Amino acid sequence: MQVQNCIRIASKEDRVAKVIDGVLTQVFGEKAASLIYRYLERKYSLKRDEVAVKIDVFAKGLEDFLSSGACVVERKILEDLQSSFGLADGSESARMDFVDQMRFLTNRV
Repeated sequence: MQVQNCIRIASKEDRVAKVIDGVLTQVFGEKAASLIYRYLERKYSLKRDEVAVKIDVFAKGLEDFLSSGACVVERKILEDLQSSFGLADGSESARMDFVDQMRFLTNRV
């Protein structure tokens, strides 16, 4: 049973990372998305495969890098994550910040 939980957690984290990567690539293209990941790794020691686990660090780095533009990217990540997991529109979490919404959504899966 413990192995199943580990697989489920890893799978959920992989799906979250895939959604984030997909949004960054869709919005900015592959080169710019790679630039963002390099920035996060250099300035925050956040590796690409740690983004889903350290969502608070990712959010801080994204906001530093994009400034006010981060809100648009965060909204798209949340929408795509809800769609990927087959969740409702998330209106009950609308008053939360991005990090809390991400945690709320991933805990519902």
